Amino acid sequence: MTFDDTRIIAFDLILSVYQDRRPFDDAQARHQALARLDTRDRNFVRLLANTVFRRAGELDAIIQPMLRKRLRGKAAPVRYILWLGVAQLLFLKTPPHAAVETTVKVAEVTGFKAFKGLINAVLRRISREAPEPADNPGKLNTPAWLWNSWVAAYGEDEAARIATAHLSEGPLDISVKTDPELWAERLEAEILPTGALRRVAGGDIRALPGFEEGAWWVQDAAAQLPAKLMGDVRGKSVVDLCAAPGGKSAQLAAAGARILALDSSATRLKRLEENMARLDLDIEIGAGDAGTWQPRFPVDMVLLDAPCTATGAARRHPDILRLKSKRDPARLALEQARLLRHAIDIVEPGGLVVYVTCSLQPEEGSDQIRALLKSDAPVTRDPIRAEEMTGLSQAITKDGDVRTLPSHWAERGGLDGFFIARLRRNA
Repeated sequence: MTFDDTRIIAFDLILSVYQDRRPFDDAQARHQALARLDTRDRNFVRLLANTVFRRAGELDAIIQPMLRKRLRGKAAPVRYILWLGVAQLLFLKTPPHAAVETTVKVAEVTGFKAFKGLINAVLRRISREAPEPADNPGKLNTPAWLWNSWVAAYGEDEAARIATAHLSEGPLDISVKTDPELWAERLEAEILPTGALRRVAGGDIRALPGFEEGAWWVQDAAAQLPAKLMGDVRGKSVVDLCAAPGGKSAQLAAAGARILALDSSATRLKRLEENMARLDLDIEIGAGDAGTWQPRFPVDMVLLDAPCTATGAARRHPDILRLKSKRDPARLALEQARLLRHAIDIVEPGGLVVYVTCSLQPEEGSDQIRALLKSDAPVTRDPIRAEEMTGLSQAITKDGDVRTLPSHWAERGGLDGFFIARLRRNA
């Protein structure tokens, strides 16, 4: 593979997301040519593709006025090729001659040779004229249905801050088994008020100190909160439903809990097993439907990280903004309600259920808990207190749940968007 071939791989991956509706992580895992690249080239492919996902609205707004008609049908992929070129010119600051030549080559190699002249003309015009930056790039790059839902839930100013946060990749957050001060020094990381370690993203994490020894794992600071909010888990039996890839299970096991981690996906379970082996953490792993599985023993606590739209994780996975539709929150809310009722059924009276989604959509968070508490479910809310959220008390809602936003801790690099509710089964 030459460096120029990275653009062809990026194009393949973008097609997988837009045409096959495949998550970017899955597309990367399936792409054999990507796996053969060295670390530098793999990172460039990801950067280029993710820039296209983050800036798709801007890219389209720049390109479309230069075209006589919209590229549709069999010509639709030419639009993505143009996006690749413009992303390099305007956002990655690739020298114009390199951006133009390599983008034209992508068209030639991938079966769109007839559009070489068009691509060349559009990119050269953009390189000469340097379009003015968008007035509101966050809104422009956010699908209208998502923007409208965030404005309704959080107000227009907060929606703008959320959308702006999605234009940049989040920093690298880390959970450690022990000695956070030691690993903060060795990893050149900051210890956040919540206890997470944070360092600049980039490079090969496997080459960092402590990775091979299993001293730590990658986990967003907001994703570390649910396990922390379960309190003292030493000696407690905890079921982690929908557990893969296992970050929260690892936290709980390292804190002394007896863990059963359950997931329905064989692929995800394999990854969870690999992670626990590297971390040398002893947990029980099971396969099954989180809505029907029955424990063999009394369960003190249940952590339900329910399947969701994952719109809160768009900083790290910008393809989410291109894959989800307006129908998804309501559809997933039905499954979340089913899983939540079952989590309550399997926990012992007096036991704790922590419900989590990495979604910004109210249907998957506050609406879900409001409907539950209005039903006949035998639970009460266990409100989260300010002293449990050191440095992040603004994320506690008026109801006593937690709602983190990508705009929180903006000066530190932001957070993923999570909703967390803590429930106690009636004794």
